[in-house]
Amino acid sequence: MSNPFRDQLLKTGIVSKQQAHNAKKDKTKKTRQQRSQKEATADETKLKVQQAAQNKAQLDRELNKKKEQAARIKAVSAEINQLITKNRIERQQDCEIAYNFEHMNKVKRIYVNNEMKQKIISGALGIADIDSRYELVPKAIAEKIQQRDEKRIILFDSNEPVVDENDPYAEYTVPDDLIW
Repeated sequence: MSNPFRDQLLKTGIVSKQQAHNAKKDKTKKTRQQRSQKEATADETKLKVQQAAQNKAQLDRELNKKKEQAARIKAVSAEINQLITKNRIERQQDCEIAYNFEHMNKVKRIYVNNEMKQKIISGALGIADIDSRYELVPKAIAEKIQQRDEKRIILFDSNEPVVDENDPYAEYTVPDDLIW
């Protein structure tokens, strides 16, 4: 295809054939460069879109992991609550002895009778935390709860604590339950 404007300039002699050829060559170079720049920008945008998709997928995976972890924790908590409510030992009106114990670095109190106190001291009963209150459960149940969440159970060992030979107060016994 011929350019009529270029043909007119050639006929009048204003432009030589070499100049017209160079102009055409420059024009094709510019169009090629523009096309390659458009392709490069298109490639860059494709890369940016792919990178954004990968980042979003990574964030989604992390969010899903957090949701799964929260669901697992909630399920374990519900299972522990069920174990405690089904296996708790009922405390009657005769439970007048205040039994103090430590839970999560705080001193807590539960009212028991003398028989329950002895079982707690010997390790036959454990104390479980359910909805900010404490219940007595058998040792087997307490161990199951402890396997699932250590913070929800207080177990007392039946083993005597190791006494240091050089302890000047070794001959004095400390009561199992101090009333404060």
